Amino acid sequence: MRLSFFLGTFLIALFATAQFDNSSKNWEAMANVRYEKSQDEYGEIYVPRFGDSVKKLDGKIISLTGFIIPFEGMFEPKHIILSSLPIAACFFCGGSGPETVAEAYLTEEVKYTARPVTVTGKLQLNNTDYDQLMYILKDAKVVVSD
Repeated sequence: MRLSFFLGTFLIALFATAQFDNSSKNWEAMANVRYEKSQDEYGEIYVPRFGDSVKKLDGKIISLTGFIIPFEGMFEPKHIILSSLPIAACFFCGGSGPETVAEAYLTEEVKYTARPVTVTGKLQLNNTDYDQLMYILKDAKVVVSD
């Protein structure tokens, strides 16, 4: 009985560590982006140009561990913004770039939490719709919550 308990606990910890390690690598790959100045009907804009490491993730199911960003008008139970950094250091609060956040369209509702969550979904790169973030997770699920 004890051996199975310890083995089960070990496997859960191993799975959680693998999720976090994979997530860290995904955030790292997503930092491989540069921006070019361009123009649209409203003036000057910065268009993301994705590097090879992030292009390889486009259309793939990936996991990202981060923090739900709660800001007025944006948090919906099935549409969230996930930041790789805590709220005080997130892109919207200053200090980081737009490569540190991703939108997630969830298949199931989630309640807001200040604790880190891991979200898995199909990554879509976005460099054309400026009303959305440049990283979008479609058909996403919260798979791990601390």
